[in-house]
Amino acid sequence: MIQGQPGAAGTAARRAEQLAARLPPLLVAAERVAATVAQGVHGRRRVGQGDSFWQFRQFLPGDPVHRIDWRQSAKGDRTFVRETEWEAAQSVWLWRDASAGMRWRSDRRLPEKAERAELLVLALASLLLRGGERVALLGAGMRPVAGRAMIELIAEAVARRGDPGALAGLPPAENLPRHGRVVLIGDFLSPLPDVQQAVARLAQVPVAGHMLQVLDPAEAALPFRGRIRFEGLRREAAALIGKVEGVRGDYQARLAAQQEGLRAIAAAAGWTFGVHITDHPPETALMGLYLALAPDRAGRGRAA
Repeated sequence: MIQGQPGAAGTAARRAEQLAARLPPLLVAAERVAATVAQGVHGRRRVGQGDSFWQFRQFLPGDPVHRIDWRQSAKGDRTFVRETEWEAAQSVWLWRDASAGMRWRSDRRLPEKAERAELLVLALASLLLRGGERVALLGAGMRPVAGRAMIELIAEAVARRGDPGALAGLPPAENLPRHGRVVLIGDFLSPLPDVQQAVARLAQVPVAGHMLQVLDPAEAALPFRGRIRFEGLRREAAALIGKVEGVRGDYQARLAAQQEGLRAIAAAAGWTFGVHITDHPPETALMGLYLALAPDRAGRGRAA
């Protein structure tokens, strides 16, 4: 511990120590989740223009003759063509909600929503970088870069939790190039018109995208009973409810309406939408995110 450093220097030193203490376990956990999911996918490869060999397949009518691999064809009585791998790397911007509303969990055995969002952002970044994609953190002033060194830069930015693009609770407006991809991870409990405006600003470029709503299991089911006082995390007034089970049905209906609205917002932008509950394995959510970004599913389908 560094002591005796007054003012800004001392504050910076303490903050650096906090970051150093927090980064390794976060990175280790993210890499472990990414490695688990990597074992269950067969890459993001597709046929296209490139130099890397992908596979042989049987010659079909209409195939150019110059693509025939004569050496492979000479091994049998069928004619084969040689296919190469599509090598156009994508640029993917990742964003996680680091606002006060994410700093909550209903049980000490569960992660905070912010912790799970950070884990998923880092694990997805690791998985994409392994596949040769270019990745950046939205709102952090980064340029998408490929290579494993980028994961540490993203981890440092995530650990700071102070960038304006995350504290607002909604993704920031940022000038992105056409045909990039965006992944937004948060609880998305803000008013639907605000969410729609934020998504529309990004989607008009246009960019493809995916929204993942992260909720605590208590937020998803409101399992409480009896007289409960609910404290606001975003400066809302506290609410005292005498019999929670009496309002559970209305609460669940409002949550369902919020999720249906989010799904519609995503669909209008040509994006996909999914929900993740923090008592579920992060690997499941990461697999859904990874598949949602697959080139042949751009702008289609609905990820769960």
